[in-house]
Amino acid sequence: MDQATLIAVGLPAALFLIMVGMGLTLTLRDFREVLVAPRATLFGLVAQIILLPLVGIGLALTLDLSPALAVGLVIIAACPGGTTSNLFTFLGRGDVALSIVLTVAASLITIVTLPLFAGWALERFSDAGRTVSLPVLRTIATLLVIVLVPVALGMVVRHRRPAWAAKGEKVVSVFGLLVLIVVIVMLLVDLGEEALVLLRQGGAAVVLLNLVGLALGMAGGRLIGLSRAQAFTVAIELGIKNGTLGLMVTLTLLQSEAMSVPAAVYGVLMFLFGFLMLGYSRLSGIGR
Repeated sequence: MDQATLIAVGLPAALFLIMVGMGLTLTLRDFREVLVAPRATLFGLVAQIILLPLVGIGLALTLDLSPALAVGLVIIAACPGGTTSNLFTFLGRGDVALSIVLTVAASLITIVTLPLFAGWALERFSDAGRTVSLPVLRTIATLLVIVLVPVALGMVVRHRRPAWAAKGEKVVSVFGLLVLIVVIVMLLVDLGEEALVLLRQGGAAVVLLNLVGLALGMAGGRLIGLSRAQAFTVAIELGIKNGTLGLMVTLTLLQSEAMSVPAAVYGVLMFLFGFLMLGYSRLSGIGR
């Protein structure tokens, strides 16, 4: 499979399977957390859907990023938490039920909010001589197909064949991670020397976005009265994002390798910061 086919077909297909895997972990009972613990859920959703994209916009303006990198940074900032966040929450003794609800709810809401932020960023940051537009309706339809449909499909399988769901979720998660790694490697190889330039220009912005997200989750959560486990969970949701979704939007819908660099870099660095958060969790005794 060449790079064009991988991006046009393989990336959306992989994201579809990842979202099926998310659905395989869910039952309708999980959504009761939205009502049982509304403060943690609402804070987590507002932070993911509104606050972090605004942080991304602020960083793009403050650091005077190139148009492509600025748009890409806003897009990854507007992406929801990824399924890997549930695993990091579990390993860090956070609130797993809250993590799952935040991941799914944010994924569904960003079907609408992600195109809005991306469209605004394109209008604000694009070069005057080169106009790139995001097909909003097509983007929403695409996200519906690769987010809402597979999650529902996974939940149906979980309800009817729980044994299959237990086995399939692990396989799907590993497959999704492998595809993400392959896409990132192929992207960097194709960019060649330009990748180093873009990494130097945008690397600091990506690191800052991740650190601000983690700090916002922990400090903001504790400030509004969440338990340490809940604040840790929100921080992980803000830090461990759906990098595959960011790559799909920038590579498939916008067809811009330069715009995809922040998502690619974020997709690598978030694991480093995730493991650092696990160390913090173990040392501080979260969840004991």
